[in-house]
Amino acid sequence: MGDNNRNMFLAIALSLAIIVGWQYFFIEPKVQAEREAQLRAQQAAELAASQTTTPGAAAPSAIPTAPGADIPAAPQAPAGATGAADIPAVPGAAAAASSPTAVAESQRVPIETGKVQGSINLTGARLDDLHLKDYHVTVDPESPTIVLLSPVGSASPYFAETGWVPSQGVKAPDSTTVWTLEDGDTLTADTPVTLSWDNGEGVTFRRTIEVDENYMFTVTHTVDNGTDADITLFPFSRVRRQGTPETSGFFILHEGMLGVIGEEGLVQDDYSDLADAPLVPGSLTARAIDLPQSTSGWLGITDKYWATAVIPNPGSSFKPRYFYNDLGGVPAYQADYLAGAITVPAGGNAEAVNRVFAGAKKTQLIRSYEIDLGIDRFNLLIDWGWFYFITKPLFFALDWVYGVVGNFGVAILIVTVGVKLLFFPLAQRAYTSMAKMKGLQPEIQKMRERYKDDRMKQQQAMMELYKKEKVNPVAGCVPIIIQIPVFFALYKVLFVSIEMRHAPFFGWINDLSAPDPTTIFNLFGLIPWDPSTVPFIGPFLMVGVWPLIMGMTMWVQMKMNPTPPDPTQAIIFNWMPVFFTFLLASFPAGLVIYWAWNNSLSVTQQYVIMRRQGVKVELWDNISGLFRRNKANGKAASKTKGSTT
Repeated sequence: MGDNNRNMFLAIALSLAIIVGWQYFFIEPKVQAEREAQLRAQQAAELAASQTTTPGAAAPSAIPTAPGADIPAAPQAPAGATGAADIPAVPGAAAAASSPTAVAESQRVPIETGKVQGSINLTGARLDDLHLKDYHVTVDPESPTIVLLSPVGSASPYFAETGWVPSQGVKAPDSTTVWTLEDGDTLTADTPVTLSWDNGEGVTFRRTIEVDENYMFTVTHTVDNGTDADITLFPFSRVRRQGTPETSGFFILHEGMLGVIGEEGLVQDDYSDLADAPLVPGSLTARAIDLPQSTSGWLGITDKYWATAVIPNPGSSFKPRYFYNDLGGVPAYQADYLAGAITVPAGGNAEAVNRVFAGAKKTQLIRSYEIDLGIDRFNLLIDWGWFYFITKPLFFALDWVYGVVGNFGVAILIVTVGVKLLFFPLAQRAYTSMAKMKGLQPEIQKMRERYKDDRMKQQQAMMELYKKEKVNPVAGCVPIIIQIPVFFALYKVLFVSIEMRHAPFFGWINDLSAPDPTTIFNLFGLIPWDPSTVPFIGPFLMVGVWPLIMGMTMWVQMKMNPTPPDPTQAIIFNWMPVFFTFLLASFPAGLVIYWAWNNSLSVTQQYVIMRRQGVKVELWDNISGLFRRNKANGKAASKTKGSTT
């Protein structure tokens, strides 16, 4: 076998090993987990929709009054503060698995914007009911919208809360406080609401809550001190989730605790990491990961496409922390911070501002918040991975083209052409060298025969020939090698960017981030049977139209080259497109479309270069030879049968 074929074979074998490992260890578990999670989410959303009434419509119910039920002390106050400074407790842990009518069982202020719908719980002034109106559980626009935040008492409590931690002798609002709606009736992008509470001891607390047209909530706390003594308070914020959520279980994406803390930079911990954190001194169940004091940053909890984060006022000092507790078998995860002391003078007032992000991780939106609000490295809320220098430019290119053509599938095709043009000089040299190698095959074969007993002499003669003809024997690896990083970068983009979620192409492809939903094994839907339900091999049976197209383009690309003289290698080359067809069938459809289109462009480019170099294109001979061999084998089989008879 020629060096060109050997190098090509080695490159393909390496690529195959990487992709097989990727598929076996990561893709298949992820696909199965996401299918199950999507089904559970749809069932939960439908149940909630059938049982939950309009926010704010119901009268207040009995509110649990036993604080400390499910969260112990928060970070201690900064040095020099007087008294204990603990984040207030959250009531109602025992109700964590109760009915989804929890939203209707408390006094609430409705939230209604173009992007979100929900309510603020007047008990604790907590943001614990939020639906994302632009996003649905499935591609069906009639399916339930995504529920991001849910109150204590629902199946999966998840909320954000801000407030004050008092010094000794000051009565401050806590999680059980019932606030009064002082101004406004519905929180919208144009109309803030103001809540108030009088502690009965001469101090009045107010919270003015605003929301922009997207997902950023701004909470302004004011304190009017009507007493004759100064008081000291510490602002706090937290995001809390009860119960361990379903995650992709996939190292390509981080889900769990996430934040940027000043010089510490990005700090991310999985749910399991937090559950194994050191115990809080004096506690048998509470665990915490203490983070360094800082004057810039943010922290929260992130899912694949959504996140909730609390953001201190830039420039103010704060002490962040990740916190875990497990009481009654219900694990709870929390990201919180305690800000520096604020002194409210006697007869005066003071103010503290913080923000809460709760919504979809849209790239351009997150970027604008970072720039406009001065949020330190807020772009890291989206996990672009270690190779962000490839992934992010690829996304921005796709997003820009999408803005022009209005279809992410078409954007993938156009950007693929752009990538081919970017690497055109490199690929051009590679294909030119491959074409020259094909032209030198007769002379190389003569050298092998001439020096068949002297391997060293044979290699020296061939290297001299390569040098004379200016041919690179490893050039055949280049077209495949340069495709691998683009392949994985595109996979990352399809996997992590919400812009790709439920993005349609044409025809039956209504979600580029999901596999092709058709399969040849039920005749593309004509037979009422789901092959994916077959144990173990089910995912490999979902071989749709686009995987078949990809396999055909790969087969044609293989046939552009001479058939390897070694029978074993020839068999591997012949069956490799079939293997890849099954292997990539469960990859996102956008990735398979990219691979098929890239193969087609490569075949065209290689064909043109070979013709210009005066080298015979093997495609037609290889294809016709395949049919001739089949015909000859058929005749031989007939003769054998006749002679036996």
